[in-house]
Amino acid sequence: MNENLKNLRNIGIMAHIDAGKTTVSERILYFSGKTYKIGEVHEGTAVMDFLEEEQQRGITITSAATKCLWNDYVINLIDTPGHVDFTAEVERSLRVLDGAVAVFDASEGVQAQSETVWRQGKKYGLPCLCFINKMDKIGADFDMSVQSIRDKLLVQPAPVQIPIGAEGHFRGIIDLIEMQAYYYDKLEVGADWRREPISQDIRDHAEIARHDLIEIAAEYDEALMDAYLHDQPVSEDLLRQGIRKGTIEGKIYPVLVGSALRNMGVRRLLDAVCAFLPSPLDRPPAVGFKGGKEDQKIEVYPDPNKPFVGLAFKITSDKHGDLYFLRIYQGTLEKGSRVLNINRDRKENITRIFQMHANTRHILDKAEAGDIVAVVGLRETLTGDTLTDTRHPVQLENITFPETVISMSIEPRSAAERNKLGEALRVLRREDPTFAHSFNAETGQTIISGMGELHLEILQHKLTRDMGVNVRVGKPRVAYKEAISRVAEAEGKFVRQTGGRGQYGHVVIRVEPNLDENGQYHRENVFENAIIGGTVPREYIPAVENGVMEGLASGTLAGYPVVGVKVSLLDGSYHSVDSSDLAFEQAGVLAIREAMPKAGPILLEPIMRVQVVVPDQYFGPVQSNLIAKRGIITDSHIHGNMRVIDVQVPLAEMFGYSGEIRGATAGRGSFTMEPLTYEKVPEQISEKILLGY
Repeated sequence: MNENLKNLRNIGIMAHIDAGKTTVSERILYFSGKTYKIGEVHEGTAVMDFLEEEQQRGITITSAATKCLWNDYVINLIDTPGHVDFTAEVERSLRVLDGAVAVFDASEGVQAQSETVWRQGKKYGLPCLCFINKMDKIGADFDMSVQSIRDKLLVQPAPVQIPIGAEGHFRGIIDLIEMQAYYYDKLEVGADWRREPISQDIRDHAEIARHDLIEIAAEYDEALMDAYLHDQPVSEDLLRQGIRKGTIEGKIYPVLVGSALRNMGVRRLLDAVCAFLPSPLDRPPAVGFKGGKEDQKIEVYPDPNKPFVGLAFKITSDKHGDLYFLRIYQGTLEKGSRVLNINRDRKENITRIFQMHANTRHILDKAEAGDIVAVVGLRETLTGDTLTDTRHPVQLENITFPETVISMSIEPRSAAERNKLGEALRVLRREDPTFAHSFNAETGQTIISGMGELHLEILQHKLTRDMGVNVRVGKPRVAYKEAISRVAEAEGKFVRQTGGRGQYGHVVIRVEPNLDENGQYHRENVFENAIIGGTVPREYIPAVENGVMEGLASGTLAGYPVVGVKVSLLDGSYHSVDSSDLAFEQAGVLAIREAMPKAGPILLEPIMRVQVVVPDQYFGPVQSNLIAKRGIITDSHIHGNMRVIDVQVPLAEMFGYSGEIRGATAGRGSFTMEPLTYEKVPEQISEKILLGY
C-alpha cells in the first residue's frame, strides 16, 4: 500500500473569486478522462458547481470533492470557494489536504482573497503550486504576477515555466526544466499541443530564467548544489528533485502558467502536481492525543495496518440521510464497522462508504489511510470530530473557524412552520460551522448569524427553497461584542435557606481588559484562580469559572457577548454544609454582573478588510465615500487603468455597498471584503446603537 500511497495526491484548488478555480478543476477532470464534456462556469454546466445557487450565480459556494487518475497517479481533488463568506469551506478542506494549487488571474496577480486563502494554507503548512491563469486576458502580465506573489505573500516563487506571448498573442509556454516550447492549437474541445525547440529570439530569456530556477532549487538538494557550484550541466531529473524537496519543505513555490478557458497549460499543471506536491507519506505525521488526553501526544501515520483514525471535515444533508466527508489518516475503514467518536464519547456505525465525484457517488467496500471518502450512518458526529478505533482511541486536533460577524432575525409565518424551522436550523448548523442561531425570548424572534450578507442570503434560500420552510426575515445586523475599559472588583454572594440544607456560595473577583501586544482585545476570556489560603475549596473553583463565563455570555450594555476579559478569583467564603457547585456557580454569575458596570463597558464592532477596484477616473468620489464610512485607507495604487484601494471599514457601514459601488462607477467597480478585527465603536455612534437607532 505504501507504493500506492507514493502516487496519491490530495490537493485543493484555491484562489480569489473569479480567478478561474472551477474552470481549472473542470479542465483537470476532462483531461484526466473523468468527464467527457468540459463543464463551463459561465454556462452553468460546471460539474464541481452542482448546486442550483452556484449555477445561477456562477460562483462556488460549497467545496466539491472528486477523484481522478493522471498517468500512474491518483488525485483526490477539492475545488474550494473564493468568496470570503464561505471561508469555512476553504478552512475545513485545507485542513485535510496534503497540498494545494493557488490560481491567480494574470492581469491582477495576488488579490485580497488570494492572501486570505494563502494564510489559511500556511496555517496547515500546505506545500503549494502557483498557476498564473488567464494569460490570454487583456492586461495579462506574468512578471507582475510573480512579483506580486513575492511581495504580497512574502514567499519565494520559482517559475518552472514562462509564457510565450501574452494577452491576444499568448501562444504557448516554455518548460524551463526540459527547455522545450509547447505551442497550443485552438480547438472547439480540448487543445492540441506541439513540442518544439525554443526559438532563438526567446532562447536567451529562457536560459536566464532556467539559471534562476536552478539557483533557487539548489539550496534544497546537495547533488544539485554541487552541479550548480561546479558549473556542470543540470539534468531534468536532478532539477525536478531539487524543486520537489524545496516545495515539500514549504520553502519554494513552483509557478506555472496557462489559460484554463482555452485549455492551455492544464496538462502540464497535472504533471507538476504529481512531480512536486507531496503524497501522504511526504507530509509530517498528524498529531493526535492518546485517549483524547492533551498531555499524551501520539503521531498518526498513513499506515493501513494500524488502528483506524479519521477526521470528519464536512457534513451535507441529503434526502437519503446525512453524508459525512472523512479524511482517513491511519488504518482501514470497512463498511458495516463500528467506530468511536472520541469528541462526543459515542460509538457510531459506518453503514456505507462512497467515493464522491461532485454530487454523484460510487459505493466502496473499504477505504484506507490517505483516502478522502464520504460515509453514511453516523448520527452524532459534527464537523471536526475524530472517528477512531474503539480499542485504540486517538483524538486529532480540531478545526477552528472564524466568528460570525453579521446576523438577522427570522421567524416562521405560521405556528405550523415553527417546528419545521427549528429542525431546518439544526440541519444548517450541522452542515455549516460558521452558521449560528439563537432565540431571543424578549422579541420571540430567532436570530441567525453568518459571515456576510451573501452567506445569509444563501442560507435564507436554502431554508425557503431547498427545505420548504416559509419564513419572514429582517434586515441584516452587525454582530457587536462588548468589552471593558478598566479594572474593577466585585463580589457575588448566593445564599438560600428553604428549610433543611440551604445553598451558600461567596466569591470576590477582579476583572481587567485582556489585550494582545497590539492593544487589541483577545477573542477569548481568561479565568485565573488567585486565591491564597483556600477560602474557596478547590473543588468549587470550576463551578465559579462556569458561572463567570455564563455571565460573560451576555453583556450589560445591550446583551452582546463580552470578549477580552481576564477574571481573577481573589477571595470568598464557604459553608461546610450548605456550599455546593450550584451555589458557587450562581455566585460567579452575580459577581460578574456586579463587576461589569464598574469596569467601563464598551461596545466593539467588526472591522473589515476591504479591497475596492474602480476605474481611475472614479477614484476621488469612491475614496471620499469610503472615508465618509469611517474607512481608513491603507494602500492605493494604479493597476493598468484601474485603481486598487485597500481600506479598513466598519461592517456596519458596508451594508448595500455593492449597489453603491456599481452606481458610482457606471457598473465597472467591484470590491471584496473579509473580517479583520474588532475595535471600539466611537461614543456618539455607540449611543445611537444602544438607543436602537
